[in-house]
Amino acid sequence: MDSTSIELPGSQIAAVVVDGETVRIRFEPAYLVKTMTGSVERTRWSQNGTLVFDGAELDSDDPLPALPAICSGGDVGENIYTYRDMVPVPLASHGRAHCALKVGKGLIRVQASSVRLEMDDVPRYIEHLRPA
Repeated sequence: MDSTSIELPGSQIAAVVVDGETVRIRFEPAYLVKTMTGSVERTRWSQNGTLVFDGAELDSDDPLPALPAICSGGDVGENIYTYRDMVPVPLASHGRAHCALKVGKGLIRVQASSVRLEMDDVPRYIEHLRPA
């Protein structure tokens, strides 16, 4: 089965915008990895996008890190699934949602009732990732 995911380590978080009960985490760019059924090679792409949490609350115990900054990894969760260091594309889920993204020495933490991923335009090819 073909799959695409955002690789959190190395992707740049440009902004975190809180608007009432909506928290938007903006990636400029996000780095995507695509795999194709039957192929050992993967490909890397870049694309801007936003992780949108509704019914959300930003954890106020942690001050937001200075942005833009490179994400060094973290978790994004929806219902019973937790995605470590990646976000599946597409993503749209209602129910318990959360994230804890590492940026420098800080964390961006969100708790929410739904999450979706909004990607801009089309991805741009960067390279093939061949097994060693």
